[in-house]
Amino acid sequence: MRDPARILVVDDVADNVEILKVRLESLNYEVVVATDGEQALAVVGADPPDLILLDIMMPKIDGLEVVRRLKADASLPFIPVVLVTAKASPKDVIAGLDAGGDDYLTKPVDHGALVARVRAMLRIKALHDQLADLNAGLESRVAAQVDELERVNRLRRFMAPQLAQAIVSAGDEKILENHRREIVAMFCDLRGFTSFSETAEPEDIMTVLAEYHGAIGPLIRKHEGTLDRFTGDGMLVFFNDPLPCPDAPERAARLSLEMRDAVAALAQTWTRRGHRLGFGIGMAQGYATLGRIGFEDRFDYTAIGAVINLAARLCNEAADGQVLVSGRLAAAAEAVAEVEALGERELRGMARPMPVANLRKLRG
Repeated sequence: MRDPARILVVDDVADNVEILKVRLESLNYEVVVATDGEQALAVVGADPPDLILLDIMMPKIDGLEVVRRLKADASLPFIPVVLVTAKASPKDVIAGLDAGGDDYLTKPVDHGALVARVRAMLRIKALHDQLADLNAGLESRVAAQVDELERVNRLRRFMAPQLAQAIVSAGDEKILENHRREIVAMFCDLRGFTSFSETAEPEDIMTVLAEYHGAIGPLIRKHEGTLDRFTGDGMLVFFNDPLPCPDAPERAARLSLEMRDAVAALAQTWTRRGHRLGFGIGMAQGYATLGRIGFEDRFDYTAIGAVINLAARLCNEAADGQVLVSGRLAAAAEAVAEVEALGERELRGMARPMPVANLRKLRG
């Protein structure tokens, strides 16, 4: 609301306008005038006042129709309207208030009543303006929070929630642009799943997958791994991206062995149902190119490079219960896990034999 408040006086009788104008200006209010309903609507549309003193009986458009139009215009802010009428019967007062008037004065206008009505209406106007400002600020904050939640939910599709929150809190997704970094890549899948899916009922397959994902998903989140993708029983997880992780080999080792034990416990239940399923993991350490791929409505965050292929080949080579790792990763994980060297092995798609080791269990 302005300071001083701006009051529009609407009356087709010049003497009435002059009396109200003099009295209001003596109270240091800014006064503008209109001599009929059409002019009043034009003044309000051009520069809405803080209060309107509106005569009811006017040519062209009477006061009741003016107030109806003003109150129906959603583009206007709240403007209190005091109806000024020579008719003071209850029926006339009710008609004015039903039309949208906020209060009324009877002619001839008493100075004390005028001052009291104007001050009361301007207090209400000030409260409405404060509430509007608060609502606008609240809407802005809610919109920002909704946007942040949407960003977090998008990021959660491929990384641990705490990592997604950290990126959103930083307010910068440049970290998701294409870049090169050393990572630890982990592939895992169920042994015998292809044969199982060829003969089992679809409901049994969905139940097994739900149990499988439900067991290892929380472990990935616990160790803050980035879930690249999963296809049925297969899954790719990597460490040290998109946020740096100085102990990536140790985290990967702990996660892989916890996953192996969790699925081993599930496998006992599956065996009792007649499902013969095992679990294998392959991991490697090396450099990859990482970043977002996809289009506007759907994107993924992925890693591309020889280290990904090596982890996939090691996963294919792993027997049930094995966690096969590259020689480089085995050396880095020895601090937290017992490592069994398996020598060099020919891996499909690899140009030369690769040193391979099996993670047996966590130390201590």
